Amino acid sequence: MSTTETHLLKVQGLVKHFPVNAGWFGRSPNKVRAVDGIDIHLNAGETLGVVGESGCGKSTLGRLVLRLIEPTQGTVVFAGQDLCSLSADQLRSQRKEMQIIFQDPFSSLNPRMTVYQCLSEPLKLHNLHTGRHAERVQELLKLVGLAPEHAQRYPHEFSGGQRQRIGIARALAVEPKLIVCDEAVSALDVSVQAQVVNLLQDLQRRFGLAYLFIAHDLAVVKHIADRVAVMYLGRVVELAEKHQLFVQPRHPYTQALLSAIPRPNPGIKKQRTLLGGDVPSPLNPPSGCHFHTRCPHATQLCQTTVPNIQLNGTHQIACHFWQDLPMPDSVIFQPQMSRDAQHLKLLQSAFVQTP
Repeated sequence: MSTTETHLLKVQGLVKHFPVNAGWFGRSPNKVRAVDGIDIHLNAGETLGVVGESGCGKSTLGRLVLRLIEPTQGTVVFAGQDLCSLSADQLRSQRKEMQIIFQDPFSSLNPRMTVYQCLSEPLKLHNLHTGRHAERVQELLKLVGLAPEHAQRYPHEFSGGQRQRIGIARALAVEPKLIVCDEAVSALDVSVQAQVVNLLQDLQRRFGLAYLFIAHDLAVVKHIADRVAVMYLGRVVELAEKHQLFVQPRHPYTQALLSAIPRPNPGIKKQRTLLGGDVPSPLNPPSGCHFHTRCPHATQLCQTTVPNIQLNGTHQIACHFWQDLPMPDSVIFQPQMSRDAQHLKLLQSAFVQTP
């Protein structure tokens, strides 16, 4: 993906702090630093994967991008407009350009509404396809590989994979340019994941969609993303083209994540990059580099100074010493794929078909 393209989405200095309830004795000065200064961009037709451990702020970032929650500070520019400066009415008209697919296909659909009602509701809200809602619902169902007769059924009559397809159809109903996929395949088994990943890639090719793909499964991210951002305690610590990040990770945290991927050949010996301690609380994150309490290469500088994003071409690394760190054997590229990645690739090929 060319970096000279006009960015569909540009996020600068994005911060979200949640105040902590102090209880009966007054207001607490403490706050949860869920997102703590993020700069990213996304081009039309591109997929940016966002990975990291639970609690790193991935889902909060996705909701901030759509302005489902208000940022503490920073800007979110979508298609040339700063979403943070829009009024409620202006934001409503912009909503149809941005949609979200939620993680849980069981709770994200209203159990009292039929599939037809779920898919026609956004059409009514945005005055789209007036007079031909039934026809549009049938088109959407066909797009995601479901039969038109499914329109009169309720969510409980479908499997998890089918419900997620309905969620995808609902996101497509208003013809958006950007879709935030918030752990969209995490709740599905591997065979269904392969079908849904194939579907998302096919829809992207057809309609030029941009995806902000939030996940914790590196095998899935490797298959679907163009670029990958790695988050730790509310900050992006590394961002690079997919192949560059998986072959030459430069941040110690990224190296540790990739070293945890199992090798399919038990005869291959490798040295894990083990991290000591637990993830610190976002209520009281460490000073300087948030990762210094677990980093095997940390120095006094890391404890006191926040590392600036350093560029190595299109590769961004938030580490003071990334140029001096050796590439551990555990993450040097191997031609073998992990077992999960092999399974996903085989299943994807088995399910390649026109919906």
